Amino acid sequence: MSSSKGESGSDGENSSGDATESDSKSLFSEGEKVQKAEYRKNEWRYFVHYLDNPATEKFIKIQIPPNLKKQLVDDWEFVTQQNKLVKLPRSPSVDDILTKYLEYRSKKDGKMIDAVGEILNGIRCYFDKALPTILLYKKERQQYREAIQDNISPSSIYGAEHLLRLFVKLPELLAYVKVEEETLLRMQQKLLEFLKFLQNNESTFFLSSYDGPKVTEGSGKGKD
Repeated sequence: MSSSKGESGSDGENSSGDATESDSKSLFSEGEKVQKAEYRKNEWRYFVHYLDNPATEKFIKIQIPPNLKKQLVDDWEFVTQQNKLVKLPRSPSVDDILTKYLEYRSKKDGKMIDAVGEILNGIRCYFDKALPTILLYKKERQQYREAIQDNISPSSIYGAEHLLRLFVKLPELLAYVKVEEETLLRMQQKLLEFLKFLQNNESTFFLSSYDGPKVTEGSGKGKD
């Protein structure tokens, strides 16, 4: 089955727009393979083939809103094609965004926010652990090493741009968590509500352009 996705996930440098298998391993899961990429209506479109894998049946579905899909495409374009990086530290940071969401839900729902707080703590934990291993493009690794020192949490330095990448990987990561299906469905709903909050605050949380340091020649080549 093939489908069109707006999420960026290739760390390739292929100017022709065709993504090779090795290029597609940055943000897409092992069960996904980028067949090709095309430039349509001022944005990249990725055609993804889902390889046969029984485990994918247990994945929760996280439908990323169209505007945020475009953010992922722009993010990929800035880093991999224009060699631009997000200026760090970001404000608001991931921690700030999660706190703002908890405050928003507290005002909206009253005192029943324990479950929301638990989900947000999980997001923070997943982000801090996943960022250096599966969420960074190769060209960003040197910047990460310089920014994250002395036990600083990535969630206090990085912002919405990198947080959004986590939601591409979350279905795969959560597939390894042993929970009841009903719990997964509730979790899925809360994650979708959080994505809607990101979308509604897109202009506040996301950068319109990356004005951080340019990737220096030779950086980010090869694996750590």
